[in-house]
Amino acid sequence: MTDQPTAALRRTEISASGSLAAIFALRMFGLFMILPVFAVFGGQLEGATPLLIGTAIGAYGLMQACLQIPFGMLSDRFGRRPMLLIGLALFMAGGVVAALSDTIHGVILGRALQGSGAIASVIMALIGDVVSERNRTKAMALIGMSVGGSFILALILGPLLAHWLGLSGLFWLTVALGAVALLVALRVPAPKVMQDEALPPSQRFRQVLGSPDLRRLDLGILVLHLTMTASFVVLPKLLQSRLGLSLEQHSLLYLVVLVAGFLAMIPLIIAAERHGAVPIKRAAVALLIVAEVLLAVAGETLWHFVLALFVYFMAFNLLEALLPSMVGRAAPAGTRGTAMGVYSTSQFLGVFIGGQLGGALFQWVGAEAVFYGCAAMALFWLWRLAGMKELPKLDNRVIQLNPADDPRHTVERLRAVPGVLEAVVVTEKHLALLKVDNQLLDEHALQALAAEGQN
Repeated sequence: MTDQPTAALRRTEISASGSLAAIFALRMFGLFMILPVFAVFGGQLEGATPLLIGTAIGAYGLMQACLQIPFGMLSDRFGRRPMLLIGLALFMAGGVVAALSDTIHGVILGRALQGSGAIASVIMALIGDVVSERNRTKAMALIGMSVGGSFILALILGPLLAHWLGLSGLFWLTVALGAVALLVALRVPAPKVMQDEALPPSQRFRQVLGSPDLRRLDLGILVLHLTMTASFVVLPKLLQSRLGLSLEQHSLLYLVVLVAGFLAMIPLIIAAERHGAVPIKRAAVALLIVAEVLLAVAGETLWHFVLALFVYFMAFNLLEALLPSMVGRAAPAGTRGTAMGVYSTSQFLGVFIGGQLGGALFQWVGAEAVFYGCAAMALFWLWRLAGMKELPKLDNRVIQLNPADDPRHTVERLRAVPGVLEAVVVTEKHLALLKVDNQLLDEHALQALAAEGQN
């Protein structure tokens, strides 16, 4: 058996996971820090309209959504590190184009070029190469925390940095961050043998796209990032024009509501662990709807915005924490990487749609229409969650099989072991991919079957 729990990551795995998390964080900080200020600064660019500002914010999301899977496939053929370096070089090149542009169209081109370096799938694949199966969840959690941390820091520091550096300076800063990430990437281990998923791609995609639970989760991350992007197409402008807040005051406001929202989220995370993630997720989506409606009716009152943003960030951070772990639970045996790839693509697609929707509604209808539109999308998401049941906390196991064993008989024997809920045999590689409930699992019976496969 190749997937036994361990107390901690091995030293090499810690180093690799930390490096990959740093690359993710540096790149995402560079992208996120544009979000809270572009609605203000973008209006000063030649040819700018609310719709084109939304396009500039969401352009990188469209390119990310389109190129995640191709970048991952190219990394299978040409290696992880070369594609990682190419992606970071594209990110830096896009930053240069945007920094040198005085027109909204030039910035859109730069943002699209930044997004064309779709390295998230490459990083996920590289984690599979250099981190053992038993420690991969910890490594993914580390990357998730780095992305969340970069988002929070970007919202707080972005307005301050924009005040000091201006819009062009922010883009030059993204170039510098990309250069640091590129130096870190040069130190990441380059595996000699890349480990793809055992099941054929067509079978993996068929199972992932055919799962109702995964479709609900993919819709969820799309809607979550759609509402976030669309709201920030409008929000910085409203804070400035209606409340008269300077960019430095934006930073203080975000700091207060983010910290308060994070603290308020902690009891809900504990409740999700004790009582199940699905009801807490429904409650979080309901809070998202409430927050968007509160933003729509906030008018020119500061405490209305503070309350709305507090509720929004509490719900947003809670959902960001819950959704990836639920994808891991819902993914059929042998498809977790593919499930995460489709999930990431949905997330970036939501960024693009949110930028377009927010810009269009702001330009043609008004600011309130953006928030009501986001509330409607979240309401649709809540309706789609109606049939979702609680997902069990399962672990993934991989067992080496004896080539002489009959696959059908092996599957029957594995499924007969208490605690084994799914068993998929990959005949060509003589492997069994399992999803098990550790609380019910008969470890001795499973180890006995694994020992037979090694003889």
